[in-house]
Amino acid sequence: MSAYVLLEDGTRFDGVAVGAPEAATGEVVFTTGMSGYQESVTDPSFAGQIITFTYPHIGNYGVCEDAMESARIWARAVVMRSATNTEDAPTAERGWCDWLADCGVPAISEVDTRALVRHIRDAGSMRGGVFPGAMHLDEARAMIAAEPSMQGADLARVVTPREMTVHGSGDGPRIAAIDTGIKGSIVRNMVQRGALLELHPCTVTAEELLAGDPDAIFLANGPGDPAALEYIVDTLRALVGRKPTFGICLGHQLLCRAVGLQTFKLPFGHRGANHPVKDLQTGKIEITSQNHGFAVLGPYGERTIPGDEPVRWETDFGAAQLSHINLYDRTVEGLTLLDVPGATVQYHPEAGPGPNDSLYLFDRFLEQIKATA
Repeated sequence: MSAYVLLEDGTRFDGVAVGAPEAATGEVVFTTGMSGYQESVTDPSFAGQIITFTYPHIGNYGVCEDAMESARIWARAVVMRSATNTEDAPTAERGWCDWLADCGVPAISEVDTRALVRHIRDAGSMRGGVFPGAMHLDEARAMIAAEPSMQGADLARVVTPREMTVHGSGDGPRIAAIDTGIKGSIVRNMVQRGALLELHPCTVTAEELLAGDPDAIFLANGPGDPAALEYIVDTLRALVGRKPTFGICLGHQLLCRAVGLQTFKLPFGHRGANHPVKDLQTGKIEITSQNHGFAVLGPYGERTIPGDEPVRWETDFGAAQLSHINLYDRTVEGLTLLDVPGATVQYHPEAGPGPNDSLYLFDRFLEQIKATA
């Protein structure tokens, strides 16, 4: 069956349908990882989005239960240059395309993904869709027009759990996490280090979190616009300074907004497993895994930081200092609160998928909790 990708600016790319024979709309983005396709589509941060893979061959090693980052696929659809559907890898439990079809997720192969990605890089991420070849363009355009913008989108309520769950049984710190779409590999990294992790719905109040007297507050990844989550920001403002508070990805953006900083939408985001970031504390350059479309403004409202100096912000809770910087586009990748216990990183240290250069951050995080106990 034929299929096509249509963007809201009218740009069209044709291909072959290899997933569910349905139509899907969302924000069309791209990710540069060479592997980890199953981890990507099950990452809740991709909720509301259509993933274009820049690496040409996707599906080479099939899919398996161990590679799930959540209980389901969150991406709306998948766009590829050359999809593979074999199950002959040692760990494979199902073919990639068969699995997408089983899950009701549209997918398209034989697309000129290089041209598509270059277009997004020039024009920016935008709404679009994957459609069966027989669907009339007018119907596809109407579906795209009805798709809400990612700016202003509260998708945390879509991916958050309905009730609190507890993970781990170690004698390490007790950490209360506001679950805006946390990945399974983040939970595993915490539990493996002895932490007891409570995952709370994103609508939890500060009073409810403090009632359990946790050792720290944690915020992880998730989809959507941090500016649409002011109810979480208000919760955090009641916690910062009372408990050590740490954030990853969307959690980084939310904690920054809670202390009075601002966020903005990147032209096409950072998604993939090969993004160089400099740790200004150690001077080391790490290759990181990233998945986000928004970033934090610098101390004077600038979108990029020109040098590698640990610049400082004056926040509503004292000073904050730049701790990490992106070496692709010089955007903020992390900061440390200096007058209250807390820190953030924009990228994904859990390496699911991606390199493990940044796993040390989980150890640093737990050591900071112990130091403030």
